[in-house]
Amino acid sequence: MPELPEIANFKTFLEETVLNKEIVEVEFPETKLLQAPQSDFKKALLNKKFKGSKQLGKYLFLETNSNKNLVFHFGMTGKFEYFQHNETPKHTHLLITFKDHSHLAFVCVRKLGKIYLAEGVEGFQEEHSLGKHALDITDKEFREILQKKRGGMKSLLTDQHLISGIGNVYADEILFQSRVHPKTKVEKLSEKDGDKIFQKMNVVLKTAIKKEGERSEFPSNYLSHSRKEGASCPNCSGKIKMIKVSGRSTYFCPECQKEKS
Repeated sequence: MPELPEIANFKTFLEETVLNKEIVEVEFPETKLLQAPQSDFKKALLNKKFKGSKQLGKYLFLETNSNKNLVFHFGMTGKFEYFQHNETPKHTHLLITFKDHSHLAFVCVRKLGKIYLAEGVEGFQEEHSLGKHALDITDKEFREILQKKRGGMKSLLTDQHLISGIGNVYADEILFQSRVHPKTKVEKLSEKDGDKIFQKMNVVLKTAIKKEGERSEFPSNYLSHSRKEGASCPNCSGKIKMIKVSGRSTYFCPECQKEKS
């Protein structure tokens, strides 16, 4: 599933391709992902231009020059395709045609994404009870989140109501880099542990953005290269183990990440 770093790169891609182009046609080859009537989307987009983009965790906002926002959630397989030819990609749910005859398609094979209209980021965030964008959280705000919550640390990191943008893969990486067991209870963490997790959250997410989400390009000491049961830990002689946390496959090194009793 695309997480915060992948969405950040989608944002850059759109800023480089579709801003300030007049929209002349809006089509919906499939309608399952639409969270508003087709007529509302056409009214908001036709003859308008995208003037900018914003990101909130796993959500991407394209703002029009009429101040309406087209909002995307990518599910497991959502992505954009920008092209000049006239052959619509398979599994396209939204197809936008610009005056210069270029096209933007939102493609989602597994149909788990969503497409919304919104007045703005803040209103959307409040309506959907979303936490602050992970890279916008201050160290003080992170400590406050830890102080108010109980339960496992991985579950906290992936709770979109608390922190927007971190999913399964990057939560595992952050905890691996922090040397914290994914099932460690938040209340068992020292202040030093919490500070380290906050630091590694920022480092891991910024590294992933810089590497454009290409996990093969991540530093050699990243868990992403060994994300398989029984694989060798990139930091010690241990073997990677897989467990389920809140129903999600979770990878960690039992030697590097000791569980606190």
